[in-house]
Amino acid sequence: MSTTIDSNVISRMNAGAGSRDASQSAELRNNFMTLLIAQMQHQDPLNPMDNHEMTTQLAQINTVSGIEDLNQTLKGITDQMDAGQMLQATALIGKGVLVPGDRVLMEKDEEGQVYSTPFGIELDRSAENVRVTITNDSGEVVNRYDIGPVKAGVESFSWDGKTSEGETAASGAYRVRIEATSDDKPIDVSTLNYAIVGGVTPRDADGGVKLDLGAIYGQVDLDQVKQIL
Repeated sequence: MSTTIDSNVISRMNAGAGSRDASQSAELRNNFMTLLIAQMQHQDPLNPMDNHEMTTQLAQINTVSGIEDLNQTLKGITDQMDAGQMLQATALIGKGVLVPGDRVLMEKDEEGQVYSTPFGIELDRSAENVRVTITNDSGEVVNRYDIGPVKAGVESFSWDGKTSEGETAASGAYRVRIEATSDDKPIDVSTLNYAIVGGVTPRDADGGVKLDLGAIYGQVDLDQVKQIL
């Protein structure tokens, strides 16, 4: 009489190694060893199980154990990365950051002093000239001016709150549009706006830490922060 451990059983054990807990895995390994010993005890003396077959089956159960150990190691690394991201994110609470967006907020106090939120640009390569266009909520151009050459990377700027006629614009929210050129040809540019981090949401189902930027800007991923001001 010959008893052979079904290879499909081993395959299912390998496939499920990442989803079982330690007690379930230990039980499966014990069952495997019980089956292997029973196989050896009841093998046909005239047709015994060869060494290669037994070695293969032992290697397969060791593979299951190796996958489980690897999964535990990866889980520990992931947990450490999550904790590091949370610490990094909470350190930003109360600070100003530049994130993808095109809003600029401008306010003029009773004494005529103008305050406006910064804006930024991100360039993959240097631009010979960058042009800024400020528009109101109706899409009307309030001001348009050139910044000049800008190096590759992230740079922040501010609007003085003036219109094209040199007058102070009304307090409120505006949009900023950026155009960058090199050799008189347009190049890709990302527009960034300023926001203050008000809170942090722990890692979600999508696998990211979220920064709460308030009702206007909502939530953004940590990796969307391009500059801390």
